[in-house]
Amino acid sequence: MFEGKLSIIIPTYNRKDILRKTLDAYCSQSAQEEILEILVLDDESTDGTAEAVSEFSRGADIPVRYFGLAHRGPAAVRNHGIREARGWLLLFGDDDIVPGRDLVAEHLAWHGKYPEPSVGVLGLVKWAPEFGPTPFMKWLAEDGVLFGYGHLKPGEEAGFRYFYSCNLSLKTHFLRENGLFDEDFKGPAFEDIELGYRLKGRGLRLVYNPRAVGYHHKFVSFADVRRRAELVAAAWTVFETKEAGQYVAEVEALRKRTLAYRMKQLISKPMNPFMGLLRPFLDTQIGLPRLAYRRIYHYCAELPAERKAKRSS
Repeated sequence: MFEGKLSIIIPTYNRKDILRKTLDAYCSQSAQEEILEILVLDDESTDGTAEAVSEFSRGADIPVRYFGLAHRGPAAVRNHGIREARGWLLLFGDDDIVPGRDLVAEHLAWHGKYPEPSVGVLGLVKWAPEFGPTPFMKWLAEDGVLFGYGHLKPGEEAGFRYFYSCNLSLKTHFLRENGLFDEDFKGPAFEDIELGYRLKGRGLRLVYNPRAVGYHHKFVSFADVRRRAELVAAAWTVFETKEAGQYVAEVEALRKRTLAYRMKQLISKPMNPFMGLLRPFLDTQIGLPRLAYRRIYHYCAELPAERKAKRSS
């Protein structure tokens, strides 16, 4: 039975310090009175997260419900939150995505604008300015490797590939009735867009509101990107067994047959061996062309990760 408007679902793992900052920001929202509860889903942290959340909750104006769970991955812990939530609306966040003051108000306003059960709202994630985001980090967030916000316009409908569970709100009934996260995914890759694909098939419309801003409190180096590429490559072995993965693979195969793709590959492939020479610039404030970022990522992160995943399978 639903008791109020908004339940916030935050999975966490060994990030107690930034988690507290995130909880502080949710408790300081301009629409704070519309928040029924914050659910913290702890995926078996070992850094004192339980104690930190307990201390925080004692002085919080919003009920904070803590769940200590076995180490099962983000898909499983989010599902636990979905089942436990009491609000008619679910807002998914991450422990290191600190909400702007009006994030909750913007999500609620757009659900008022789009009251249909099947409409969800996608918010924007920006790098926290105090971390000094590099041009490479901005490319990661805009061009589709980490996020693809640069390809979206305010108010337009976003496809299932933009089902980013770090700043996303859905009606609780619609989600519970039409599908939860697939718990075959044990890591943080593909589990959200796989659900987005299934929900799209059940009528989901995801509208983009860039005024619902969350700030990613993290500096991402190229070494971090390489490690993430390995997680993505490993998760692909699960994703490709799903209908969503098979659809994405078919679309990608068609794209690779186009003349435009083949010409681009013909022109850029001879440059690949030299891409490693540009890697030292990625963790600096020196900007490179977008094409250079794409080729460096592909040659120095994506391909090695795919080879490693194939050796391990």
